[in-house]
Amino acid sequence: MSLGQSIRSGVKWLVVGKLGNRLMEFAFGVVLARLLVPADFGMIATIAVFTGFVGMFTSGGMGQSLIRAKAADANDFTAVFTLQLGMGVLVYLAFFVAAPWIAHLFEQPLYTDLIRISALSFLLRPFLVMRNSWLNREMNFKSRSLVDVMGGFVTGLASALMAWGGMGVWSLLLTGLVGALFQNLWLARLTPLKLQLNMDVATMRKHSAYGFKIVANDFVGYLRSESKSLILSKLAGPAFLGLFNKAESLSRLPNQLMMSATIEPVFRAMSKVQDDLDQTKYMFYRTITLLMVYTTPIYVLLWWIAEPFIGVVYGEKWLLAGAPMSILAIAGVFLNVSFPCGVVLAAQNRLGQEMLAQSINLLVIIGACFVGLSWGLEGVAWGIVLSQALAALHFYWLVRRTLPTRVSDLMRAAAPGLSLSALLLGVLALTNFLLGGHESAAPLLYLLVMSFCGGLFYVAAFLLIPIPALRTEATRWRQKLGVGVAVLKRALP
Repeated sequence: MSLGQSIRSGVKWLVVGKLGNRLMEFAFGVVLARLLVPADFGMIATIAVFTGFVGMFTSGGMGQSLIRAKAADANDFTAVFTLQLGMGVLVYLAFFVAAPWIAHLFEQPLYTDLIRISALSFLLRPFLVMRNSWLNREMNFKSRSLVDVMGGFVTGLASALMAWGGMGVWSLLLTGLVGALFQNLWLARLTPLKLQLNMDVATMRKHSAYGFKIVANDFVGYLRSESKSLILSKLAGPAFLGLFNKAESLSRLPNQLMMSATIEPVFRAMSKVQDDLDQTKYMFYRTITLLMVYTTPIYVLLWWIAEPFIGVVYGEKWLLAGAPMSILAIAGVFLNVSFPCGVVLAAQNRLGQEMLAQSINLLVIIGACFVGLSWGLEGVAWGIVLSQALAALHFYWLVRRTLPTRVSDLMRAAAPGLSLSALLLGVLALTNFLLGGHESAAPLLYLLVMSFCGGLFYVAAFLLIPIPALRTEATRWRQKLGVGVAVLKRALP
């Protein structure tokens, strides 16, 4: 199988896996949102700031190092596993001791027990990281996707049952451990790795050298994404944070789906051809084109339907998340540029430059949160949009210093998706006018009509408007639709 076919196959299976996982997360999330209160989600988000922060250091970026390496055998995997397991044990003990202090800092005594139980994940993480890294290295994304989907189902079902049983915030915490254990048991059957202790210090140093750069970069990136959670939790309370996180997570669903399905195979492919800058440039811009085409129309739709969507799906207690969700959808367009930029910089080992850009943007986000709080949820949301726009500009500037490229290349790559989305915006604006706006129409009717009209128009425009950059992609989809129609005709009497 050629490199291009491997990328397409990997993306296909990751899209299937992530889509299935996200749909289950969404469905179970609706159930949990109706059974629990925003404060429960806010507490989990606060704890995740600490555990996620430390989690970067326990993984040490060595999983990415194993994926990027031109050669890696069982000795590499077992040596890295040994180092990560040792770090996991130390981290668990540290959290066990520090939990009461964190609980006192946020004036939430329950945090002591929540953190101590949540930290058990650090003992399971080394097994997951090694086995997933092996699958990624082999570009066996089919097996990984199946495990992710089933793990998501087990986690979601357990969460819903525990919440229904009145376990409150514990229903969000314990099921993470259940899902991790389930995935570990299945991955152990899929991979040939025999994870055992291996004190090969030289191999540990080799992978930790590159891994240190990954960690340093991820550390700043993590602060960018989570600093707002600490600020909002401390200054506005867990309920405010729960509402904002719900708005942000829903507005990020298109990015989370496409990025997680695209970035991993593209990173592996760029690592293979890291010395071929022309091939890297092609993959970079092709990734931006496809991300713009497949995600930007969803952001345009979210801009219009966010508030009625929240009310219909999650209920009245979440209505305040609607307006910031609509605003945050704008940031997704800029993420379609900054994420591929990050992949290029990682594959080219330019992580120091990316870390500096992340550090600058961290300061922008912190300032945006403090200033935005004066205008509530919507003020913070606009601050995050501004920070994402500035980050995209800075990241692309770094890529221009790495690859032989121009701004006009970026404009050409983004043009197909932005052009189609501009047409969609006009159609949705007309539909909104005919319905009298979401304030006048019945929320469910507005939601269904806007989604149906917008979706139908965009699919037709994508398939029928002759855009050169999308000719191959549109032809592939027309062929698949033709096959689907033929199968349907044969199935019908």
